[in-house]
Amino acid sequence: MSAAATLSVRGAGVRFGDVQVLSGVDLDIRPGEVHGLIGENGAGKSTLGKVLGGYYRATQGTIAVDGRLQDRWDTPTALQNGIAIMHQELQLVPALTVAQNVYLGVEEHRRGVLLGTEASRLEALMRDSGLRLDPDAVTSSLTIADQQKIEILRALARKARVIVMDEPTSSLSKTEVDQLHRIMRGLRDEGRSVIYVTHFLGDILDVTDRVTVLRNGALVHTRDTQGESRETLVSAMLGGAKSETLYPPKPRDHGPVALSVRNLRSTNGAQVDRLEIRAGEIVGLAGLVGAGRSEIARAIIGADAATGSVEVAGTPLENRSIRAATQAGIVMVPEDRRGQGLVMTLPVRANISLPHLGAFSRGGVVARHAETGLAQRLIEQFSVRPAIIDGDVSNYSGGNQQKVLIGKWTAGDPRVLILDEPSRGVDVGARETIHQEIVRMAAEGVAILVISSEIDEVLGLATRVFLVDRGRLVDEIDPDEVSEADVLSALFRHQGTKDSVA
Repeated sequence: MSAAATLSVRGAGVRFGDVQVLSGVDLDIRPGEVHGLIGENGAGKSTLGKVLGGYYRATQGTIAVDGRLQDRWDTPTALQNGIAIMHQELQLVPALTVAQNVYLGVEEHRRGVLLGTEASRLEALMRDSGLRLDPDAVTSSLTIADQQKIEILRALARKARVIVMDEPTSSLSKTEVDQLHRIMRGLRDEGRSVIYVTHFLGDILDVTDRVTVLRNGALVHTRDTQGESRETLVSAMLGGAKSETLYPPKPRDHGPVALSVRNLRSTNGAQVDRLEIRAGEIVGLAGLVGAGRSEIARAIIGADAATGSVEVAGTPLENRSIRAATQAGIVMVPEDRRGQGLVMTLPVRANISLPHLGAFSRGGVVARHAETGLAQRLIEQFSVRPAIIDGDVSNYSGGNQQKVLIGKWTAGDPRVLILDEPSRGVDVGARETIHQEIVRMAAEGVAILVISSEIDEVLGLATRVFLVDRGRLVDEIDPDEVSEADVLSALFRHQGTKDSVA
C-alpha cells in the first residue's frame, strides 16, 4: 500500500454470478487530488466506484485507509473512514424535501429527538458550494438535473475526505458542470480528494490531476493527466483490436416503414425529430452512459410521458401507453431484466406467458395446454437451459434469464421490437443465440431497434446506426464503413453540441 495514499486498493475483483466484472485492479487515491476514472461502457468504472464507497463488496483484493488494512468494508465503514459516494443512479427518497434528503442519516439530534436544522444547515452548504435549490421543495417535484444536485450536496454534507462522483454531470447544463468543477477544485485545495467517474474526456482533461483507465474490468494504467490527450485516452480505452465477434449476416431486404416517429419530446429528455425503421431492418442507437438512448426507447413505447407522433405501419398510436403500444405491435425488452423485465418469483412458464394471457384465456381461466406449448416452443427456440418449463427463473444464469426475457416479448409476433442492452451480462454462447434470433426476426419482417453499450454489437447487427447525445440523434453512420474507434471518437466529438439529424 502507498503510505502517501488516503485510500488504496490492491487486486480488487468483483464477480456477479458467473460474470467477472472487475479483476485485479490496483488504485491509490492521494490527498488533495481530482482523480479521473474512465473506460468504455461496461469497463468496470461504476463497479470500482461502488466498491470504494462500500456499496459493493469486492470478492477479491484488499482496501486500506491511510495505510491501514480494513478487515471489513461496507457503506457505514466507508463513511466512518471519510469515503462517500455519489451514485449514478439517484438514491433519493421522493417524498422527502431537498434538505431532508441531503442530511438523511446525518441529522442533528438531542437524545434521539431530531432538531429540524436540516434547512438552515443546507442554506450554509449551498452558500459555500454555489449550488442553489429550495430546501423545502419535495424531491419528487424536481427535475432530474435538480435531483442530481441533491446527490452532489449529499456527498458534500458528509464532509468526506474522498468523494466518489459517478457520472455526476449527465443531466447538468454547461454552466452547472463548470460550477461542479469549481467545487471539485475547491475540495482539492482543502486537501480532500474526488474520484471523478465520467465519459466526458474534455472534463477529464480540464479538471483531473491523474487519470486511471479501465478496460474489460482490468486496469490499463494510471497516469498524470497533464501528459494525456483525447487521442491517447481513447487509444488506452480501446486498446488493441478486440477479439472478433462473428455476427450473422444482416438482412438487406427491407419492406415498408413499420415505425415512424416525429417530433418526439419526453419528460425524461428524449428529443427525436424524425426516426423511421422499415420492416426487416435493424437500426442501432449508440451513445455513452447518460446519453439518453433508453429515454428515447421509453418515450416510443409509452413508458414515459411524451408529445409528438408515433405511427405503426402508417397507423397513429393515439393512446400513448405501454398497453396501447403492445396492442399496436411495439414491444420492448428493457435493460434491467431483474427489476423491469422478469418476475423473479414466478417460474419460466409464467414469465413467458404473462404478456399473452389474453390470447389463451377464456373467462379468466388460463388454457394450461396452450400456455405450456408456448413455453416449450420458446425454450427450444432460444436454447434455454435448464429446459424446465416450471423452473425457478431466479436460479437461472444471467444468459438464460435474458433468453427467457427476449422470448417473453417476441412470442406475440410483434411488428416492432425494441431491445435495450440485449446481451448485457451474458456469456458468449447466449450472446450468439440472442444475435441469431435478432437477425432471424428481422429476416421475417420485424422492425428492430437495438440499443447497446457495446459499440461492436451495434455495428455488428445494425444496417443503420444513429449516434445519441442528451436524448437527441446527432448523427447517422453506416456501420459497415466505420470502426469502433471511429464511433467512440465521434461520440466524444458530439458531446454537448446542439446538432441533430432530421
